[in-house]
Amino acid sequence: MNQAQLMRMLQKTQAEMARVQEELSTTTVTGSAGGAVTVEMTADMRVTKVTIEKAAVDPEDVESLEDVVATAVNAAIASAQEVSSRKMGAVTGGMRIPGLF
Repeated sequence: MNQAQLMRMLQKTQAEMARVQEELSTTTVTGSAGGAVTVEMTADMRVTKVTIEKAAVDPEDVESLEDVVATAVNAAIASAQEVSSRKMGAVTGGMRIPGLF
């Protein structure tokens, strides 16, 4: 492979990665905990919605609600990371590129 071919290949990969990053910004994933809290976020890690069931709100036990929210956020993050890794892995051939996923 000569240098010109390598440059074309890199440019094509960059364009494909930009397309996938745009797709990730519009892909929604969900995480939930205990059926009381649901977190929606995009696959590029932007939280777009948090839903808390009224029954989960106990003014005497805020710590439990905080724990459930954290669990739901972490579940959504894990889903977003899985989607991102799968989609970017398809572009990079499974090669891990620091800072992308």
